[in-house]
Order: sequence, then C-alpha cells, then structure tokens
Amino acid sequence: MSEPALRLSILGLGTVASGVVRILTGPDSPVSRRAGRTFDIRHVAVRDASKSRDVEIPADRITTDWNAAVSDPEVDVVLELMGGTTTAREAVLAAIAAGKHVVTANKALLAEHGDEVFAVAREAGVCVAYEAAVAGGIPIIATMGCSMTGNRVVSIEAILNGTSNFILTGMLGEQRQYEDVLAEAQDLGYAEADPAMDVDGTDAAQKLILLTQLALGKKVELNEFPRQGIDTLELADMLYAEELGYRVKLLGVTRVVGDQLEMHVEPTLLRLERAIAQTDGALNIVELHGDAVGPLVLSGAGAGQMPTASAVVADLVEVAIGRAQHTFPQLNLWQDDSGLSVMPADQIQRRYFLRFNVEDKPRVIADVADILGRNEISLASIIQHEAPEVEDAENGGTPIVPLVIMTHRTTEGRIRAAESALAELSTVRAPHIRMPVAD
Repeated sequence: MSEPALRLSILGLGTVASGVVRILTGPDSPVSRRAGRTFDIRHVAVRDASKSRDVEIPADRITTDWNAAVSDPEVDVVLELMGGTTTAREAVLAAIAAGKHVVTANKALLAEHGDEVFAVAREAGVCVAYEAAVAGGIPIIATMGCSMTGNRVVSIEAILNGTSNFILTGMLGEQRQYEDVLAEAQDLGYAEADPAMDVDGTDAAQKLILLTQLALGKKVELNEFPRQGIDTLELADMLYAEELGYRVKLLGVTRVVGDQLEMHVEPTLLRLERAIAQTDGALNIVELHGDAVGPLVLSGAGAGQMPTASAVVADLVEVAIGRAQHTFPQLNLWQDDSGLSVMPADQIQRRYFLRFNVEDKPRVIADVADILGRNEISLASIIQHEAPEVEDAENGGTPIVPLVIMTHRTTEGRIRAAESALAELSTVRAPHIRMPVAD
C-alpha cells in the first residue's frame, strides 16, 4: 500500500467505539485492503483512563484530554463517538478548526447543531461523515446521498428506533406488559438505564430530521411536528390492533403534500401484510418513495455495537479513499432551499384508532359518538368486548370497560377538539389512547 497510514483520534471508548477498534485492529479485517491504506489510532480520549476496556489500546494512546487528541497536527481524522450535544459539539468544532475530517454517529448533535457543523466544515474545506447517526448498520445516508440523487424523494416511512421496536415486538409476541419488556431491553443492552429518548420518540424524531434534511433540503426543528412515544401503550391496544388487521409500530413519516411537508413520529397502526409491519425485534426499516425509482425498502440492524461500528468504519473508508471529500461539499446540507413548509399538526389527515375507558352505563357510546360527530369525525367501527369489569372504587364501584373506535379519515385538529370535549364527560376516564392509522 503506497498511501501513508490514515491517522485517527477517537473520542470516546464506549460500545460503538470499542466495536470500531475491534474492526480496525482485527487480524482478518479487510478494511485496510479496501481503503488502500492502513489506519493508525494515535489517540483515544476517555473520561476515566483507569477503567477496564474490552478492547486493547496501548496505554500511551489513552488520554483524558480530548482537546489534545483533536489538535494533534499529525492526526487526519477525528471520530466523535462520545455522544451528547455539549462537549461533543465543542470537540467537533475544534477538530474542524484544526483541519481534521470528522466521522460521527451523533444524531442528536447533528439534529440540533447540524447547520453550524456543516457550515464551518465547508468553510474549512473538510468533510463530516455521519452514516452511523441514522439506522445503525443500514446504509441509508449513502443511499439517499448518492444512489437516490436522480430522484425527488416524495415520502419516507421508517422504523428508526430499535429499542422501541424490540419492546413492541415483545409485548405482542409474548403477551407481556410494557414495563416487563422494557426491563428485558435494558438487561440486553438495547435500552439505556434512562430510556426516555428511545421510548418517548425523541431518538426516532432526530433521525427523521436528518433523513428529511438529506432527502429534501428542508431544515426542521424537533418542536415543529407531532412526536409521541410508546410509553403510554398497553398490551390491550396491540391486541385490538391485531384483531383489526394491523400491527403497532413507532413510525416516523415525512411526506410531501403540495408545497408542505407532513411529518410525525408516533405509534401507528400498519396493515399486517406490509413489510414495515413485519419488521420485528431491534431491526430498523426505511421505506423511501422516489419520483423516478418508485418504492425502495432498506432493512437491517438499526442498533447494537457491531452494526453501528460497521457504519462508522464505512465512513472512515470513504474518507481514506477521498470520496467523502468530493461528495460532502456537493450535498450542501442544512441549506433550506426546498421551498417547503412544515404542515401544521392540526391539518394532518389520516384515520385514527381511539381507545377510551368508560363507565358501563346506558348512553355512554351515544354520548361519545355524538361528540365525535359534532366534530365531523365519521366512525368506521366500534368494539366493546364483553370483558372482566374493573370497578372504579372512587365512584361507588362503577364498572369501567374499554371502548375502541376506528374513525374514517379526518384531521388532527378535529380529533384534538373532540378529545377536549370528551375529557368533559364524567363517564370517560383518563387516560385514553389515540394512534394514527397508516393505510
């Protein structure tokens, strides 16, 4: 190999970074052959240098000073694998200022500060590669940034969070409650000790922002579209959906509607026969629709050490052979030239699954249907199974039963207005569940 070794600084040595080191230093690794050069890990910046690791790094390469790791004039590329948006932002900007190319898996950093990071990188003449930031080992960034360039992407539907998908799969497949499957996901390493960003939809929403920016050139903020997690769902909701011919998935959607973008991340009912509905466990899937190519589906491991590490290394090879340096400036990311605006949430149109807990009294269904009707919401079906009654001890032992309604197509605004009125009914008890239906 005539090219000199590519010299690296790695920031962080957690799960993904350890996987990257394992790939780069493995005895049978094909990476150097494919890159046409070897890789020299000069620095690994960590918080605690005394902590035991599951990969071997020479002691003189370990440092607690990330600034020294990024400012070393002999380093070519900085791999930011520490996570977070504070120190990570500072380190990435410092690396760019020092003339280093950057490879990152940090979707939160790019979703929040991508405009700044990409602008300063273009000005400095370096590249930022981020394949691992979205969908783990699925090569979705390369596909959209290169293979789909002959298309205008008109829609994205995706499962982008492996933790939530693992939990939903376990709840339905094993007839278990949310809390039990979440605990298993934490034991297996799919979920963090604090799983909030996974189960409340934030992680998936950040990834959808990145895909939308790349596909359509539209910068969208996290608070501009509806976001709901899976942490309020019960097994009963999934069983009702199955009975109706659907499966519940945490679905991220971006869709071009005229000159607007419909965007949302929510638990959604999908027809059982669809590939996205059958994507189980910790897998991710992205369904794209291009105006030229039509539908395109990519599926695979969306999380985990080695799938994510493989995406980091793929970016590193792109930098090593020089391709990333050519493609990055042309992508012109975070320049909002799409001409699209984000559709207000209350204008989004779809069908809905609604579940209420109601008092088992005459006229309750009629009262609920009347409020929905007054808000111009047409009912497709109503399910009220004969089931064991749960008595409301605070209200004289009144029996409480579930009521499930499927609506015809309506707007989010009408649904929200109806929910406000339904909350005033003394016979309807909180909480209730509302999920969109993707037909």
